[in-house]
Amino acid sequence: MTAAADRKVDAQRIAAYAYKNRDEVRLWAPKRDVIQKLDRLTALRNRLIKARKMMQSPLTDCKDFISKKDLGEAKKACQNTMKALDKDIKRVNQDIQSTIQNDLYLKELYEIIESVKGVGPAIATEILIVTNEFKNISNPKEFACHAGVVPFSYSSGQYQGKAKTSNKANKKLKALLHNGARSAIQYSPEIREYYLRKTAEGKNEMLVVNNICNKLVHRVFSCVHRKEKYKNFYTPLVA
Repeated sequence: MTAAADRKVDAQRIAAYAYKNRDEVRLWAPKRDVIQKLDRLTALRNRLIKARKMMQSPLTDCKDFISKKDLGEAKKACQNTMKALDKDIKRVNQDIQSTIQNDLYLKELYEIIESVKGVGPAIATEILIVTNEFKNISNPKEFACHAGVVPFSYSSGQYQGKAKTSNKANKKLKALLHNGARSAIQYSPEIREYYLRKTAEGKNEMLVVNNICNKLVHRVFSCVHRKEKYKNFYTPLVA
């Protein structure tokens, strides 16, 4: 079969697939100005935080290898920059919050998302941006795959590879969800009990953390679909 014939067959298969799933097709919708603004503000905040870490890390790393006098001089040399960065980060965070609070629909979604234990302001904001207010991604499994917290089995023919998460995931979102999972382990009795039980069973810790991330994602989407804040009905097990 020639290359031209291959392309024709591919085109026919794509057309048949599109026709078969035509009822599920969603028209592309551009992000509202408020979401685009949030995207710009979070990107700015991330750059400022990165700049602050670049200033802070050398001071922390060298504290055991130089004299207190030299360390003090180094801190003094960059203290004005650090203060300015802290001030800018605080201002951007305030801009992000005011942007959300001034949009009634966005405010309602944000409060529902943040009601899930372990989901803080940074995660809630990123979810709003990535899902485009749940217009582009409305399925928790799809979102979890995009965030890289769902393992896939790699297989080819008779070869069965070990299940692992995709390296093409949104790494920024994955890092935020991992931070949220760690927070949930610390502050949610239910999540902490699950974490301790699974790790005691010998489960890989990162796998357990990914599972917790997945739990958080499903809770968020469930609450959004029901249009109500998360309600915790967990009852601790009595020994």
